[in-house]
Amino acid sequence: MKYRYCLFDLDGTLTDPGIGITDSVMYALKKFDIDVKDRSELFPFIGPPLDYSFKTYFGFTEEQAVLAIKYYREFFSTKGLYENEVYEGIPGMLEELKKRGVTVALATSKPYEFSVEILRHFGLSGYFDHVGAATMDGRISKKEDVISNLLGQLNYEDKASVLMVGDRHHDIEGAKANGLHSAGVLWGYGTEEELKKAGAEYLFARPEDILRLL
Repeated sequence: MKYRYCLFDLDGTLTDPGIGITDSVMYALKKFDIDVKDRSELFPFIGPPLDYSFKTYFGFTEEQAVLAIKYYREFFSTKGLYENEVYEGIPGMLEELKKRGVTVALATSKPYEFSVEILRHFGLSGYFDHVGAATMDGRISKKEDVISNLLGQLNYEDKASVLMVGDRHHDIEGAKANGLHSAGVLWGYGTEEELKKAGAEYLFARPEDILRLL
């Protein structure tokens, strides 16, 4: 077994949150009189911290971004969170990892409270030994900081035994910043080109392909 610890991104890796996240972003943007008709324009919001996305894609100031996140969470906490779907093959893959004795952890830029509720609601909680997530106050939001904080919870002997799996360049870059190996998944919201450019050492087309390394 090459890797004994596997860290998973959530959005676009374990679940497809496309409807819930874009509905929540649309709700927030309407508060600023911004109407987006095509939800695919908002797919770049899936993965990165919200603060980064509102500033990068809509040019929001710090104050506007803080307010937009507040509006986003108004919708997401009651409805958007559940407009989600587990990718086919994910539960079986996670179950097999547990059978093999792999320590499985979540590493997401989504706030902890939302993350654990999503895992619970969609029946994934039992597969995870640790949950690494962002904080509501923004103190921890970047993927590299989420991973760094999570590593402090793991009883690993060598970083070479830890693999980060995600669908966006932020996941790969966060892993590299912490000295970890990384893998990109092709069923999410990042492209093969994006993942290769970020430096992903492996690319997976299906969830079961992950089992080749663990």
